[in-house]
Amino acid sequence: MTDPGTTAPGTTESAPERRSPLDAVHRAAGASFTDFAGWQMPVRYSSDLAEHHAVRTHAGIFDLSHMGEIVLLGPGSAAALDHALAGRLSAIAMGQAKYSLLLAEDGGIIDDLVVYRTGEDRYMVVANAANARVVAEELRARADRFDTFVSDESDDIALVALQGPDARTVLRETPGFGVDGPGNDADDFDASLDALKYYRAFPATFEGEPVLIARTGYTGEDGFELYLAPDRAPALWEALRETGGPRVVPCGLASRDTLRLEAGMPLYGHELSRDILPVQAGLGRVVALDKDGDFVGRAAVERGPAADAPVLVGLTAEGRRAPRAGYAVFDGEGDDAREVGEITSGAPSPTLGHPVGMAFVAPDAAETGRGLYVDVRGTRVAASVVKPPFYQRTK
Repeated sequence: MTDPGTTAPGTTESAPERRSPLDAVHRAAGASFTDFAGWQMPVRYSSDLAEHHAVRTHAGIFDLSHMGEIVLLGPGSAAALDHALAGRLSAIAMGQAKYSLLLAEDGGIIDDLVVYRTGEDRYMVVANAANARVVAEELRARADRFDTFVSDESDDIALVALQGPDARTVLRETPGFGVDGPGNDADDFDASLDALKYYRAFPATFEGEPVLIARTGYTGEDGFELYLAPDRAPALWEALRETGGPRVVPCGLASRDTLRLEAGMPLYGHELSRDILPVQAGLGRVVALDKDGDFVGRAAVERGPAADAPVLVGLTAEGRRAPRAGYAVFDGEGDDAREVGEITSGAPSPTLGHPVGMAFVAPDAAETGRGLYVDVRGTRVAASVVKPPFYQRTK
């Protein structure tokens, strides 16, 4: 995911702003908006803290319709994705999702993605809003020699996320859902929902129209992401809100950012970029170097980064002064201390009650338990190196 205020590659100041199919719903609810990769998206409805805590304790509902969805269809789709992406996408089963990376030739990260296998020869690639156009172009170019058709369907798909401990219960209780196929009744839907494992998806219907329900998310909580036609999104949103009542709180991008930070999930443009190789960001496991054939960026990944290349770590601190993106990290408190890195993301943790952050630091400063200092507006604040995530749900 990308940071609020990021401008999509290729856009200009004069480019028309884009609006979600849920825009009228958000405005009626009193949302505050921010520019997000050229989209006007809700940053908050009430308070960041209230929305954050709602997701951790009950459920929050998010509009993610700005994300990009690129579909590959045809018998060569799996082979094309194995070549185009860092993972082994040909190995995922029907209805399975997989996190992967789109790499440049030099091994830098163009985008992080989730890929769903939605048919025998059909895959849907979900890209970050700021990178959606570039991802579509790269996939078309990389799939050119394979028997597959690449289609950018971003304008035809809305995305609503329901996240939190009560998400499954609310989804079960919401009327109008059925399975996509014979029967299509509430009992079949409940059975499919109960059987749905993490990073799996199944085709369903809402009020008779198709919806893909995925058990995925970006908050550190259990939850679901629902893909459907844009004109059906308002009805789905209102149905989930009405069913959930006070258990379902509309949430903006600000709380989404603190939720993903607590969960140690990388944010494109902060922890991930074209200047970072996967292993530096702790994502070496995502790259399938043992898969057959070549893939874009393979040679660079095999060579690896320079010995002194920075690596991503988690940092925790005491007190109220939180590290923020861009703040310098030092190996000591004095004026002679060495600058060893830079904060990529940081905030006071609403759940844990103390500041947390992620930073790229020199390898010799990355040992877990190491004491470092963050320059917070001219004051050196003590911090300890930890391994993310900072927060993990208990069930």
